[in-house]
Amino acid sequence: MTQLAPLSTLPEGKNPALRVVPMPADANVHGDVFGGWIMAQVDIAGSIPAVERAQGRVATVAVNSFLFKNPVFVGDLVSFYADIVKTGRTSITVSVEVYAQRMRHSNAIVKVTEATLTYVATDENRLPRELPV
Repeated sequence: MTQLAPLSTLPEGKNPALRVVPMPADANVHGDVFGGWIMAQVDIAGSIPAVERAQGRVATVAVNSFLFKNPVFVGDLVSFYADIVKTGRTSITVSVEVYAQRMRHSNAIVKVTEATLTYVATDENRLPRELPV
């Protein structure tokens, strides 16, 4: 994990897909949030633009990349920004960037995670379906 310098603001002109404050149950005894918790939130955030683009159900089919840059602590305000970067016949690839505002210690903002996930649009039988035009 690389330690990056704090930023002054969140990405301008973009709305987060998801914002959440991790609680003690989401962390180890030292207050460091579990990577699995962050991964679950990234999957939820990434699915939001995918569902909108698919106009219905999607399933996660791949985690193409996942990089933890800085730790997340209990009490941080964590913002997840998700953007579609590619679509196929049935698939949607989404980039997710995650920032933590250090609410406990200061208002410093750090980029904590970046990931790319691929979703596939599915029908009522959970089988792949073509994306709407």
